[in-house]
Amino acid sequence: MGRRYYIWTAGCQMNTADSQRVGAALERLGYDWTERPEDADVIVLNTCVVRQSAEDKAYGRLMSLRPLKERRPDLVINLMGCLVGVRGHERLKQRFPFVDVFSPPSDPGPLIAHLTQAEAKALDDAETQRRFAIMDGDLLLPRHLRGNLVTAFVPVVYGCSHACTFCIIPYRRGVERSRPVGTIVAEARSLVAQGVKEITLLGQIVDRYGKDIPDGPNLAQLLRLLHDIEGLERIRFLTSHPNWMTDELLETVAELPKVMPHIEVPVQAGDDEVLRRMKRGYTAADYRRLVARIRATVPEVSIATDVIVGFPGETAAQFQRTYDLLAELRLDVVHLARYSERPGTVAARRLPDDVPDEEKWRRFRLIEELQKGIAEEINRGYLGRTVEVLFEEKVRGRWKGRTPQNKLVFVESERDLKGQIWPVTITWTGPWSMLGRLPHPRFAPSAASSAARDAVS
Repeated sequence: MGRRYYIWTAGCQMNTADSQRVGAALERLGYDWTERPEDADVIVLNTCVVRQSAEDKAYGRLMSLRPLKERRPDLVINLMGCLVGVRGHERLKQRFPFVDVFSPPSDPGPLIAHLTQAEAKALDDAETQRRFAIMDGDLLLPRHLRGNLVTAFVPVVYGCSHACTFCIIPYRRGVERSRPVGTIVAEARSLVAQGVKEITLLGQIVDRYGKDIPDGPNLAQLLRLLHDIEGLERIRFLTSHPNWMTDELLETVAELPKVMPHIEVPVQAGDDEVLRRMKRGYTAADYRRLVARIRATVPEVSIATDVIVGFPGETAAQFQRTYDLLAELRLDVVHLARYSERPGTVAARRLPDDVPDEEKWRRFRLIEELQKGIAEEINRGYLGRTVEVLFEEKVRGRWKGRTPQNKLVFVESERDLKGQIWPVTITWTGPWSMLGRLPHPRFAPSAASSAARDAVS
């Protein structure tokens, strides 16, 4: 039996992309994927610390592996991601001596070096580089994903240099670093060749792509290059920042058919003083104007935002302004979080966490209920309409897919719809998803996409 690896991934889409890169690197060394950690020779925990609950989950998962390591000392355990960070891990080494390798976010290098150190000693530098290099650009997905992955994440900006006072990411993922445009395009082509139909470009502030490269391309220019890739059906990007969303970018989204009309741009709070303490760099009025500009430029756009309730010093009146802003703007999605102090951030050092947890929960539930009603009303407008849906997988007997606006749609069908775009008539709507029906089996979808053209009735 060959060597096997297992990867546990928590947190953001960037971690998902990182884990796929680790799996690809391990398979180049001859390892096979397993879905059971008990069967693995290498276990990778790719961690998130954006909130305390995520950090606690990572520690719990790590400690659950200790008995396995004690029974099998040759098992290699790799702790990776934001729990490790980019600034050293001596404290973690002391706390978890049973961990063999500590890897910063987005870097499979330490694990590959550990696994190949014996063989590498017998090779010269050139041969070591050739045999064990981690390919960047020409990404070969792990075998169990090839031909099965409909949507994929492509990092375009690593790290962040903005440093909002509540955010741990700059401290754990390092400064902002844009990937070369040729590498990104090559990776997208490689993913499409392996069956991927949709890519989502990732960055902590994705709109800042290229700004750290002298005379580098911007995100709008990158989108135009990716749009020309044959076989790529859809392109998305996240997460945006109000300060960096340009008219050029919005006009590009409106102009290019493959770029989906869905914008994720966090507001975080609706009160100017809270925004100032967060170091967001804009006002509530600025955000209102941005939403109006997005809606005026991109037809039938959907907009998602992030909101933190219970930020240090947030009064009841300041929270009410956030509530009122969301009620006024009526956005499609609100990713909601209660403030969680992150050691090392400016907020943790300078701003006391003075909003009681009970009050955080009360504010959370108020916005949750508000947004449920808004989303329900927005989605009700799709009832009876026919929309283009890219299908990703079958879940509990129904095919799951998404509209261009990133609305979740389920249909019942005996056909294999994976990776295909079909016109779906919406028959039921709720706040978080919709149901629909396919056209008559003899109906051939329009030639709008190669996936639809190739669909089998």
